[in-house]
Amino acid sequence: MRKAYSTQLRFDTVPIQNVELNLECRDSIVPVLKALQHVYSDRELTTRILDLIAADVNPQTRTDTGREGLDYWHLCVLAAVRLGCNLTYDQLQDLAENHRSLRAIMGLGECDENSFHHKTLRNNFCLLQAETLDQINLAIVQAGHALQPEAIEKVRADSFVMETSIHYPTESSLLRDGLRKIMEKCVSLAESHGVSGWRQHAHLWKKVKKLDRKISRIASRKGPGYRERMKPLYRELLHKTRDLTQRARDLCQSTGQPQPCDDDLFGANTLQAFIIFIIRTERVADTARRRVFEGETVPNSDKLFSVFEPHTQLYKRGKAGQPIQFGRQVMVFEDAAGFLVRGSLMKRDETDKDVAVPETQALQKTFAKRVKRLSCDRGFHSPKNQTELSGLVENLCLPKPGPRQSAVQQAQADDDFLAAQQHHPGVESAIGALQSGNGLKRCRDRSEIGMERYLRLAILGRNLHTLGRMLIAREHSEAAAGQSRRKAA
Repeated sequence: MRKAYSTQLRFDTVPIQNVELNLECRDSIVPVLKALQHVYSDRELTTRILDLIAADVNPQTRTDTGREGLDYWHLCVLAAVRLGCNLTYDQLQDLAENHRSLRAIMGLGECDENSFHHKTLRNNFCLLQAETLDQINLAIVQAGHALQPEAIEKVRADSFVMETSIHYPTESSLLRDGLRKIMEKCVSLAESHGVSGWRQHAHLWKKVKKLDRKISRIASRKGPGYRERMKPLYRELLHKTRDLTQRARDLCQSTGQPQPCDDDLFGANTLQAFIIFIIRTERVADTARRRVFEGETVPNSDKLFSVFEPHTQLYKRGKAGQPIQFGRQVMVFEDAAGFLVRGSLMKRDETDKDVAVPETQALQKTFAKRVKRLSCDRGFHSPKNQTELSGLVENLCLPKPGPRQSAVQQAQADDDFLAAQQHHPGVESAIGALQSGNGLKRCRDRSEIGMERYLRLAILGRNLHTLGRMLIAREHSEAAAGQSRRKAA
């Protein structure tokens, strides 16, 4: 049984519209709570958002019978606060049960004994779809544009890498990960079906670990002829991998399990499935054989960088201190008020040049072609993009690569181009805020679907923070919680 929010106030409950926040506190939760209070005060906006949440959380069952579940408003508030303040589930549970202002915004009184277990929070958040969060984000941005309508006219865009939560990938360590999961699943499956053949699984696992440690030790120390010294170890590890994956396939066949197929390699990651680790471990073994014994330079498109997060890609962006990153690229658009009006997770093989035009078209469609000025960096430039983007926005700032082309472009640039170019670096500040304040430095959720949801929740938290700071600055211009040194686009 679920409801949108409680309509019956307790004696110890303050109406959400009347909750007083400490505006002299500079903690990130204050603007987020202020924005949520503003959303709740707009009954039409609240209904719109809670209906979207209800469609995901409770799509086919009745809401008036059964055990009591998390209210939609509670789910909305806690989902916003989680990445709006970059909290873990345990930190969020503690705040939900003890933070006075947060509980007041949730509509709970001081004597209310509702508990919010971290597993309950996680299970409820996982019900939310990325498309739903996009619509909620749009509703928040539109609420902000009601206060500053001209903000959408000036937009700046950039991309960055959101890392996945994986260890540094080497082929030996990935084979170790895959074989560990294969043996765990095979032992459990064999016991449940009364099949023999896996009695020595602990001994086999020790051998795999020993080979991985030896390979890692040689690779880290290097020295003369270290590549040749690794080949016998890799040969033995690949032999064991081939033997164990074939035995796992035979076990699947004898117990009536579906056979692994190529779609399991980069498909939806369901860690409960047994077959996905077989095909992924075989892919890692194949790339190891090609690289170590055939001397081939394996392209990134053929590589797996994690058997648990197969959507991970390697990026060599040449950033100071981080020459290579493992994750996925994210493109964001920021308007003049600081709202992130669009964010998308690029595909593994997509680059900035590939997504610039389709993402801008989607942005113009969402906001009825109200974007008049767009600025990007030179990584988005191509002659085709220059032509097509010029047809989508009135004023385009898309610097050309190379000193000669750049000098000619600068000499011919008008005032709008130069102004957009001067203000464009501010989007790096928004990206820095997302990474440090909203958890987008590294995705803590699993699977590609979880990564999409994680990105949208972080953008929701950032937009609520921006909206709350704007509201505080309008009501109390000197309040510490409403101050910002960021310049408009």
